[in-house]
Amino acid sequence: MPSFPFSQFHLFAGAPLPSEGLDDFRPFERSVDRPASRGAATAPLATTTPLATTTSLPTTTLGAGDEAGHVSSMRILLIEDDREAAAYMLRGLKEAGHVAEHAADGEDGAAAAEAGGYDVVVIDRMLPRRDGLSIVEGMRKRDDQTPVLILSALGQVDDRVTGLRAGGDDYLAKPYAFAELLARVEALARRRRPSDVETIYRVGDLELDRLSHTVTRAGKDVPLQPREFRLLEYLMKNAGQVVTRTMLLENVWDYHFDPQTNVIDVHISRLRSKIDKGFDPPLLHTVRGAGYMIRAGQPRPA
Repeated sequence: MPSFPFSQFHLFAGAPLPSEGLDDFRPFERSVDRPASRGAATAPLATTTPLATTTSLPTTTLGAGDEAGHVSSMRILLIEDDREAAAYMLRGLKEAGHVAEHAADGEDGAAAAEAGGYDVVVIDRMLPRRDGLSIVEGMRKRDDQTPVLILSALGQVDDRVTGLRAGGDDYLAKPYAFAELLARVEALARRRRPSDVETIYRVGDLELDRLSHTVTRAGKDVPLQPREFRLLEYLMKNAGQVVTRTMLLENVWDYHFDPQTNVIDVHISRLRSKIDKGFDPPLLHTVRGAGYMIRAGQPRPA
């Protein structure tokens, strides 16, 4: 049997190994159609997928905020129309400790990017309904400096240059190993200047720390469940503005339809009881017929 690096072997220990072609075998990599040259016919490459016995992705970080300089948990937007590839990347990013949200086409991706609040955007160049590069160009035109990693089967030098000049911060050609994608995403977050990242939101005496995932009001800890934290984070990010139910469904629950349930009302009620009960003035307000708003107000009359 031909020899192969240990780094490949330990990922598949106990699984049957291919008897040939190991020189071309790269774990955790999906091959995609890639043009051999401009104007030439495109021939699909063979697809390489993880072996069936593999149950987890390779660990490439030591944890959020560790001594090796790895970044803390990030909120990442993935715009990718290949649902199989997207599901794989979402699982990998989650296992690495990050929060990842997915848009399956260019229009939905553009809307999510415009809503903002992401630490890094990973975007496929060729998308249905809207081209990936036009999304990046739109972000830069409105002075959105969120780091962007472009993914593409177009990997020639001029393709990469075009992507970077459109506003991308990095460019990764397909096929790629997930470990490299993760390393590039985390490197983009590290390179972003601290002054560009708003890590603490404040409204009145209410404070939310995105890095430590803690909330305090008047100096007292306010314990929240993960969904409640996300809900409060989105409200505070849009402090002083009406946030509609549709906006909450899309950005907090990742629903692009109305589930016809009272899930928002229940979570708003729970959140209000935690951040307003026993404090003055109330910060979380219902705007009848419109949605919700968090803002500093006047103390209740004595």
